[in-house]
Amino acid sequence: MTQYKIPVIPGDGIGPEVIFEGRKVIDAAGERFGFDIEWIEYPHGANHYLETGELISEGTLKELSGYPAIYLGSIGDPRIAPGILEKGILLTARFYFDQYVNLRPIKLLDGVWTPLKDKTSKDIDFVVVRENTEDFYVGIGGRAKKGASKDILEVKRTLYSAKFGLDIETDSEEIGYQIGLISKEGTKRVMEYAFSIAENRKKHVSSVDKANVLSDIYGLWREEFNTISAKHPSVKTDFNFVDSITMWFVKNPEWFDVVVTPNMFGDIITDLGAIIQGGLGLAPGGNINPKGTSMFEPIHGSAPKYKNQNKVNPIATIWAGAMLIEQLGEKEASATIVDAIQKNLLASIVKTYDMGGMSSTSDVGSDIARRVMDS
Repeated sequence: MTQYKIPVIPGDGIGPEVIFEGRKVIDAAGERFGFDIEWIEYPHGANHYLETGELISEGTLKELSGYPAIYLGSIGDPRIAPGILEKGILLTARFYFDQYVNLRPIKLLDGVWTPLKDKTSKDIDFVVVRENTEDFYVGIGGRAKKGASKDILEVKRTLYSAKFGLDIETDSEEIGYQIGLISKEGTKRVMEYAFSIAENRKKHVSSVDKANVLSDIYGLWREEFNTISAKHPSVKTDFNFVDSITMWFVKNPEWFDVVVTPNMFGDIITDLGAIIQGGLGLAPGGNINPKGTSMFEPIHGSAPKYKNQNKVNPIATIWAGAMLIEQLGEKEASATIVDAIQKNLLASIVKTYDMGGMSSTSDVGSDIARRVMDS
């Protein structure tokens, strides 16, 4: 029997509840397909921060880097100012592990309602590949009061470092500024990942940018896209401004196969993708380093008002778990989990409130785990 050791960070709010169901289903798949996972739990989240003052330490990150994947519940708590946990844990991990791909399947499963009239599972089945470490999310910016001031902003990445020395003079009472940055190296690698996926799907890659307004940063994005696409002559390509692609996601989702996007725009359009595939309760995500430590999570938040009520939908987390074991190489087991999710939805008996049912979180997890074993 193949043995894996996988760290799990249940996190905050509903995180521990949905992670428990995700583990239940993965353990069932392990029993069915002959592998075993030793789950190594880490406490990082709101309670740990309030008790210790620690978000996540260099030592813990170094320890986690020895594993191929991390299973994450959710981060966020109303007792702590917005952004502190998210930046201090989630973004810190993404940058430390150089998880440069955020992978989001936008797939409508049969038996799920979509707000798009007359669209079916045949129409909504694409993947968004979001660059995950650059753009306006690099975290450099600041504020300046009226008059003259200076600032030094620095970005350090595995691929490169960049430093900005700013001489600021303003007659505004106060200004805020944020610097976005993409690199040739970072852009190239995420696009190569997108094209590699497309080669095994419908051979179509759509690029997202806003080069008509932000021509310097996204002009570089377009140039690199053309360079990479030339190496894949069998793959159809097109350019889309971010405002236009939100329209086409709604009007013609069947046009898309693989969508590659800079960080900020990817954050926006994947939430739209989640709702057209049935809602946040059905939306998994992966933060991928193909040669390092990856991290898998539902894209919904911690929903603290539902904490400990055993009522929220665990499917996004279970699906994220399927992505995790696929990354480990357990592709048949991963596909079986997704198939079990599909069978649960088609049966439409064991379902949580957001799906029009009255079942509990644990009921849904148990039903999907049973279907994995019975497949």
